Amino acid sequence: MNDIVPEQVTHLSDSLPQQLSKVARRWALLEELQDTAIAEVQLIRADSATSFHCAVYEPCLCFVIQGSKTVQLGDKEIAYSSLSYMASAVHLPVVGRIDHATPEQPYLAVKVSVDPQEVAGLILELGDKAPAAGQDAICPDMDCGLCSAPMNTRMQGALYRLLSLLDSPEDIPILSPLARRELIYRALMGEMGPQMRRFAASDSQANRIARVIYALKERYAQPLKIRDLADAANMSESTLYHSFRQVTRMSPLQYQKKLRLHEARRLMLAEGLEAATASYRVGYESPSHFSREYSRMFGAPPRADVSQLRGQHAVPQPA
Repeated sequence: MNDIVPEQVTHLSDSLPQQLSKVARRWALLEELQDTAIAEVQLIRADSATSFHCAVYEPCLCFVIQGSKTVQLGDKEIAYSSLSYMASAVHLPVVGRIDHATPEQPYLAVKVSVDPQEVAGLILELGDKAPAAGQDAICPDMDCGLCSAPMNTRMQGALYRLLSLLDSPEDIPILSPLARRELIYRALMGEMGPQMRRFAASDSQANRIARVIYALKERYAQPLKIRDLADAANMSESTLYHSFRQVTRMSPLQYQKKLRLHEARRLMLAEGLEAATASYRVGYESPSHFSREYSRMFGAPPRADVSQLRGQHAVPQPA
């Protein structure tokens, strides 16, 4: 039997939020996005508030244990605080800011990557057991690809069971898939379940837009042809444009541009490419045009921005 480290013992008198905070702080030692021994789980910690920064969210569930954050998706702003969670149904370029965090009470969050096929399979198993969408849902804009809701006690318990596996790595291969599955199940049975199901249903308009987004992500460096995207989604161009804006809060062209700029930033920082080379790699024909759009999005020209990021040891997420 493994020895138990005293600091890892959670007192039974602690509330569930306190237990979550303790296990998250125990494993989130750095102020950054950190991988864990569970492949699909990452931890986020910040000891102070931040300015807005750009990122690309992949399909995931993100749980805020402590602190608060504001995320902007196009013209939509979502604020989520302690013991709330967010579901990203598709890849979405966003701007985020941590609003409240101190060294004594750091911002703590857990990101759990989600495979849309895994969600679809669980929905099939649930059948008609899943609750129907209500008019009083906390996130009534059901076509948006990003929504938030409070965590109930059952979801907090499921999250704690998942994080607690980090204290017993020998259990991770067997138990982590079960713990992740329970979290997805709790989300599907909760207030954001109807929104998640709409994106997973193969015959829904939200699902068709999700497939368009996937195609754009895979071919972001190629010229954008709305007609081809509409034909592939079996939509008219006007319907595609309108539905795409509902999900992403931006046009297909704006979406493609953000993906290009994020990937160029990653190439310069992680692979050491010059700005001109990175711009061509992601589909720009004019380095000067690339530099102008890069500056507008990230607040500084490519070279200055990458130098600052290297000084902060920050690596942007890949687009």
